[in-house]
Amino acid sequence: MLLYETLHRFGFASRAVSVGADDRLRLTGCRITNAVKCAPPANRPLPSEIRTCNRYLAEEILSLPAGAAILALGTVAHAAVLMALGLKRTGYRFGHGARHELPRGLTLFDSYHCSRYNTQTRRLTPDGFRQVVGAIRDYLSCPKPTFAARRAPRRD
Repeated sequence: MLLYETLHRFGFASRAVSVGADDRLRLTGCRITNAVKCAPPANRPLPSEIRTCNRYLAEEILSLPAGAAILALGTVAHAAVLMALGLKRTGYRFGHGARHELPRGLTLFDSYHCSRYNTQTRRLTPDGFRQVVGAIRDYLSCPKPTFAARRAPRRD
């Protein structure tokens, strides 16, 4: 519930609650994907499952425009994004609220996963999650620099 409630608060979702695929909730300016396309045992994907599914994530990331933000929910997603881009984890350490500039003008934002376990143990609080999604909203709202050639001023 925290995910859609927060997406709705910041204008990324049409509703604060999703009850099923046919509930007419619409995402705006974002999409949700998984690092692994299957439901692994105990919801903990094996490294082999992450590697197998990573090409799908890589395709999705390649379709993003420059200036896009990626939100990694947890260390598995963080590592999968880096793998999809062929980057080493050592240069991009996971941390809740961390922000990483990536190639192709992409920016990776990290958050603890908004799982029931993380929210019940208060590892992730609603305010902590809102801060990360709010930072993404601010980032997307700011004009991005363009690298178009500028004319030299005229001298008369």
